[in-house]
Amino acid sequence: MRADRLFGYGAVLGFAGDLLTGDPRRGHPVAAFGRAAAACERALWRDDRARGAAFTALCAGGAVAAARAASRLTRRSPAASVALTAAATWAVLGGASLAREAGAIGAALTAGDLGLARERLPHLCGRDPQALDGQQIARAVVESVAENTSDAVVGALVWGALGGVPGLVGFRAVNTLDAMVGHRSPRYRRFGWASARLDDAVGYPGSRLTAALTVLAAPNRRAAWRTWRADGHRHPSPNAGPVEASFAGALGVRLGGTLSYGGRIERRPVLGGGNRPVEVADIERAVRLSRRVSALALAACVAGRYLLGRRGTR
Repeated sequence: MRADRLFGYGAVLGFAGDLLTGDPRRGHPVAAFGRAAAACERALWRDDRARGAAFTALCAGGAVAAARAASRLTRRSPAASVALTAAATWAVLGGASLAREAGAIGAALTAGDLGLARERLPHLCGRDPQALDGQQIARAVVESVAENTSDAVVGALVWGALGGVPGLVGFRAVNTLDAMVGHRSPRYRRFGWASARLDDAVGYPGSRLTAALTVLAAPNRRAAWRTWRADGHRHPSPNAGPVEASFAGALGVRLGGTLSYGGRIERRPVLGGGNRPVEVADIERAVRLSRRVSALALAACVAGRYLLGRRGTR
């Protein structure tokens, strides 16, 4: 059986596994990778770009090499190949956990429990929850749902379609390294530069596909398209901008504005400036949109992998 079909079967099974089970509380493979990367960081850290590049190459390259070796070991057995792809897909996707955390914060806000909403927000994003009121928390959740639809689902599927299991694992490894060291703090401004730039590069195709599929899945496609084209480039992140802008247009809300990260205030451009502010009910709307986009991405990436396989056999 051709490798592209095996990938498709495994990707669908892994996607279904994520929907049904989400991330385990303990023993998640990505968490294990994070612990190994943290140990490497302690050994290699210097306030230096070259050291940071070596750290990125060692951690991301090691993950890809291990995935490639596993793929070679299973390539003679269709069942083992499908099982490996399913396991890798389940491990790297985070759609169910994203929906669960967003829903929990939305439920807390609906119940008027601002303290619980603030307590749970760090599970979803890195903002200072104590500085936020209910409306600002709701906006942070919608923005995180939008960005993580690309980072936690679509981007991984795109690289799986392009590179199989090594592509899936490599994308998640780079994304994890960016979350660990890619932010602009005094410790990581130089050391994390390579991880941040590599994450920008590997996230580019997934973010554009996410924005395009958001337009396709949007209740108002014209507004989603218009906001993406008008505001997507204004965001400081080259990949979060198109995704958040398309979600803003699709949901008819305003995103962006003043944010607080680790005691640092950021004033970002407003996306969808003519729309209304985010409301608590928009969290569930954003989650439903994210699920539609994720399902479309699975179909698109499985089909794309199949077409690439057919072209390669000619």
